[in-house]
Amino acid sequence: MLDSILAQEGSSVISLTVTGMLICSIASVILGLIIAITYMICSEKYSKNFVVTLVILPILVQAVIMMVNGNLGTGVAIVGAFSLVRFRSIPGTSKEIGTIFFSMAIGLATGMGYVGYAAIFTVIVALLFIVLHKSGFGEKKSETKQLKIVIPENLNFDGVFDDIFDKYLEYIKLDRVKTTNLGSMFEISYFVRLKSDADIKAMIDEIRTRNGNLTVACGTVTPLTEEL
Repeated sequence: MLDSILAQEGSSVISLTVTGMLICSIASVILGLIIAITYMICSEKYSKNFVVTLVILPILVQAVIMMVNGNLGTGVAIVGAFSLVRFRSIPGTSKEIGTIFFSMAIGLATGMGYVGYAAIFTVIVALLFIVLHKSGFGEKKSETKQLKIVIPENLNFDGVFDDIFDKYLEYIKLDRVKTTNLGSMFEISYFVRLKSDADIKAMIDEIRTRNGNLTVACGTVTPLTEEL
């Protein structure tokens, strides 16, 4: 079941036939569809172009592997051609990159004739993707946000919001304090995590009663700016 359907009986030499090529091609398309469906299940946002690419990528890689078929010179040329792709594509997320490698691995397997191995591998990895996504593995219990509060220069911010923070936040860390509006105001920036039952609107309303109804902003933090 795990042997190559392209290998000659009693030999490890691969012999390409029309029947073998068709079986491998059909398997590549079916497994590519499974990969694309898995990605759609595990992603909240996705584009049609990317999903279609996941479907056709295994059969494209399969075609390349079948053309190489042990030819070292051709293999080196193909590797050089594939290496240029990274300079013609926009940066992707780790999930997108992982899914692309998934599709390429299936194409490599079917291109060598290991259809059974490719099918088992696809099922195992697809189920792993779905289980890890549904289980929430690796997710933070509470998302870190950045809270920015503008206060007048005559208001001492040290401790003025402590009771509000204790009421709504489970974690808070002062990031920075800077002057704004030609030095007539201060902007205070915090890294915060809200309590599970916290009402962010109610928290902002209470802060506005302390800072004279000046600007209060609360938003998500990117990993590059978060310093915990």
